[in-house]
Amino acid sequence: MTTVSATEIQNNFGKYLQYVQAGNDVVILRNGKEVARLISRDKTVSFLTDSLTGILRGAYNDKEMREERRKKYENLD
Repeated sequence: MTTVSATEIQNNFGKYLQYVQAGNDVVILRNGKEVARLISRDKTVSFLTDSLTGILRGAYNDKEMREERRKKYENLD
């Protein structure tokens, strides 16, 4: 995963779009705070599916699910 400023992404969007298309993630910062994440469409579908699975099982704990997803998807680099 790569972390870049909003200005960097604005000035080099094509470069980062290719990076995401290759299966990588980009975290966008504004004033040092994470405001967005670019991920490929394939990862988005997987991320949403994993989220819904926990809800449908009735075993949904927002904090636990968020931390579990963060660990799973941050290690894909």
